[in-house]
Amino acid sequence: MSDPKTPPPLPAAPVTGPGSPRDMPPLPGQFPVDPATLPGAIRDELEAPDPVALDTSAAELKDGLNRCPKCGATDVRLKLGTDVLVCQYCRHEWHGARVEEEFGLGEGLDQLRGTVIASGARDIEADAASLMSFKCTGCGAEVTVNTETTMTARCHWCRHVFGVNEQVANGAVPDAVLPFHIGKEDAVARIRQFVDKRRLFALKAFKEQFTPENVVGVYLPYMIVDGNASAAVAGKGEIKTREYTRGSGNDRKTYYDADVYQVNRQVDFTVDDLPLESSTERGNLDTRVNTNNIINTILPFDTKNALKWNASYLLGFTSEKRNLDVERMRPRLEDQLLSIARAQVAGSVRRYDRGVRWEREQLEVHGTRWVSMYLPVWLYSYHQPGRNGGMLHYIAVNGRTGETMGSVPVQQWKLLLAALATGSFIESLVLWFLVVAS
Repeated sequence: MSDPKTPPPLPAAPVTGPGSPRDMPPLPGQFPVDPATLPGAIRDELEAPDPVALDTSAAELKDGLNRCPKCGATDVRLKLGTDVLVCQYCRHEWHGARVEEEFGLGEGLDQLRGTVIASGARDIEADAASLMSFKCTGCGAEVTVNTETTMTARCHWCRHVFGVNEQVANGAVPDAVLPFHIGKEDAVARIRQFVDKRRLFALKAFKEQFTPENVVGVYLPYMIVDGNASAAVAGKGEIKTREYTRGSGNDRKTYYDADVYQVNRQVDFTVDDLPLESSTERGNLDTRVNTNNIINTILPFDTKNALKWNASYLLGFTSEKRNLDVERMRPRLEDQLLSIARAQVAGSVRRYDRGVRWEREQLEVHGTRWVSMYLPVWLYSYHQPGRNGGMLHYIAVNGRTGETMGSVPVQQWKLLLAALATGSFIESLVLWFLVVAS
């Protein structure tokens, strides 16, 4: 037998089969091939910097207790109409930190490179639990919070209030929150006024069941994105040189002559606080089944005033979890950036009075910064029965500005009757003018 302390001899020839050193993956930072020999798109992806995490976690709230800095009580809630937290025991008030100032989010937009992801916007782990448990330090009881619908709970023994402040991996805890300014009574009045203006054509069942007091204050999940990008567009622009008609009567047609030019534009730009829905449900804008699109009509929100995350702002309200990661939202962002780029160059092509038809577009995103945020919306819903599950109508009120928009189900026959009556009235006016003129 060979000596066990003696290492085995090296092979006579280099090992090249599976499992050999040659078959092992390269060390971090190394490439098995020269990146310069790869196609441009693959080379750019390999050499792109890794996403950078921006830590926005609140270490002081990790135990779930938000204590009053004056008396130590945990019964803390938002003072409606302000961004101030108030202690329900000693009435002490204090203002949370703005994320814009706390983490320098308004700075260096033109210097953004790569992908910067705040800690509350990190990828969601598929197996992360929705139930969060806390050990009450007051009495030792266990307090459970279901993050699917709420972020706070009260200990039923000692009355301590717990909030989910630790940035867990299930998408429930964002980086920032924009508190409600509009109260429920104000929201109810705005929704009632909105519906009253449209009551004439509203569905009878809707009018009978309309109860705006059932409106719900909900924090909706958004990604707030800063970006640094460049775009190039190319197409054909036309300038009209002559307009003339040919034929007569019903065969009379108008023709245009125009000079056609090749148009090329390039623009460098930055975007600041672009909001994107980070919920699959709210991002579904299929108008055959819901009217989610009305939520976009109550934008913008004053996201510059968003505060560092604290679950106490959500006490008394409900919330919806984020379920989209950054990579899944990137195509939506690129569509938005291209739209912004077209708007940026629109002023430089006004001389083409027949318009410009863009035929080629190219977008290069130099850098982005992603921050997860809860935005406040008062939401009233009504389900209209019908084929394929019917239609879910929403009326939404911006929880900061009071901007209101919505969808009211209508009686189709009333609209048709009104259209026919309007058409007959216009025809009567035309005939009257013809008689007077003759």
